[in-house]
Amino acid sequence: MNDHVEVGSIIKGKVTGIQPYGAFISLDDDKQGLVHISEITNGYVKNINDFIKVGEEVSVKVLAIDEADGKISLSIKAVEELEREKQLRLKREINKSKLEHLSDASNQGFNTLKAKLTEWIEQSKNETLIEK
Repeated sequence: MNDHVEVGSIIKGKVTGIQPYGAFISLDDDKQGLVHISEITNGYVKNINDFIKVGEEVSVKVLAIDEADGKISLSIKAVEELEREKQLRLKREINKSKLEHLSDASNQGFNTLKAKLTEWIEQSKNETLIEK
């Protein structure tokens, strides 16, 4: 097998054929794999043509390689799941950053108000002394 085609790797390929049980994906000039219908997407897939088309370029994850007969099992669903996880992680990081920023800002605002309150009390005392 080619070095870039190994179990766990994510590679791009071109849909070369669609059957009721799955889609054939050309990985390079001499390698082809199959995305079983259950690995097209999450949920029920009645017709693969509703999700991908012949000639379309897709990203696939290599699930298994049978060296004996040269069969390569692929998954589009696994790539989509990785992308969703990546997006969720990014959203969590952004939200965490926003919360930290808000927390810092509110702490500064509170401290500033506390400092101003002390300053206002001192000003009030001085004004009272001046009036007397």
